[in-house]
Amino acid sequence: MPPNASGKTAGEFLAMRPTLWEAGFTGPLLTLDDTALEHNLRTMAAWCDEHGLRIAPHGKTTMAPRLFERQLEHGAWGITAANISQLRVYRAFGVQRILLANELVDPQGLTWLSAELDADPDFSFCCYADSLRGVEQMVSALAAHGGTRPVDVLVEFGVSGGRTGARTVSQARAVAAAVAAEHRLRLVGVSGYEGEVAHDIEESSLSAIDDYLNEFRSLVLEFAEAGYFDGLDEVIVSAGGSAYFDQVAEALTRPWPEALPVVPVLRSGGYLLHDDGFYRVRSPFGRRHRLAGAESPFRPAMRVWAQVVSHPEADLALLTMGRRDVSFDQGLPEPQVIGGADGEIRELADGSCHVSGLADQHAFLRLTGAEVRVGDWIGFGLSHPCTVFDKWSLIPVVDGEHVTDLVRTYF
Repeated sequence: MPPNASGKTAGEFLAMRPTLWEAGFTGPLLTLDDTALEHNLRTMAAWCDEHGLRIAPHGKTTMAPRLFERQLEHGAWGITAANISQLRVYRAFGVQRILLANELVDPQGLTWLSAELDADPDFSFCCYADSLRGVEQMVSALAAHGGTRPVDVLVEFGVSGGRTGARTVSQARAVAAAVAAEHRLRLVGVSGYEGEVAHDIEESSLSAIDDYLNEFRSLVLEFAEAGYFDGLDEVIVSAGGSAYFDQVAEALTRPWPEALPVVPVLRSGGYLLHDDGFYRVRSPFGRRHRLAGAESPFRPAMRVWAQVVSHPEADLALLTMGRRDVSFDQGLPEPQVIGGADGEIRELADGSCHVSGLADQHAFLRLTGAEVRVGDWIGFGLSHPCTVFDKWSLIPVVDGEHVTDLVRTYF
């Protein structure tokens, strides 16, 4: 943040109508493009509405309540969390419907949750169960607290070698029966994650995802026939990361029995920020996808600016950006634009330079045609927003050069 922001509230700083290049920001600096954010919000909301889907964006991507607010304003059904500490942050900011996409067996967490449910009748919550031991742990903790509201549970159906989730249909059946037998729990649906089935977009991988989703769907129908969902106003059927949600939508929106009130919920989180790497290749709206609509792809909303501080070799420059500032787990930052002392921003030619590695506080920029000087600023596209945001606590949102908002994160 600029030195003249010290001591001011975010609102007071924004009232000064700061601009990115004149306000005194120092680098490296992550910025968010407001136009791209709004485009992505509208694109996903319209597509979900068109296909009869609800979305509970995964908040772990940003852990930014201001961005949760914008997602909810654009029709999000709720917000997804991954653990109890994220859940507590969401509640501190008033999120009223939360899907915890994980098992919850911690006694302290369950005690807090039970009290939260009793204190707010309008608070809607559900979490996963994938084992009989997990169900026992939940019931034991809830019985010790003595809360009045049951905890809503989705049976999680997983895959061999993947993350959590019952590995077989028979295991899922046993978990469903155990949940249904406990008055402190309420079975409200089934959940899964197709992203553990495959990690690329080859036809064989997409076919394996279809097979998983068909088995997932059959499990929902089996539980319905067993009477587990009798009397429910909503049966939550949830899947969908940010790479294969077109296939999830196709599977979850095929006709269900008329008496089964299915609510198909996507949990995609990466769509809001998109990226210049992992999701640029894998996001359905950036490639051929299964369902019509949303021909306009998502736009990358993240950019990191870093300054050239050393040019010790003809083909090497060092910049003020390292592993503590940017993601590197799904690809290195992509140099896109350069700004010199004249203040003009110019696009870098494709292939004229690339990041070959990152140290803690430095980026190694290999030059194969680009001309850079010490003092120049380079703007980089980034891959995988989940491992970008956790490095930043206060992020400016920009419209061109104008700073329109400040987004605070709570990791």
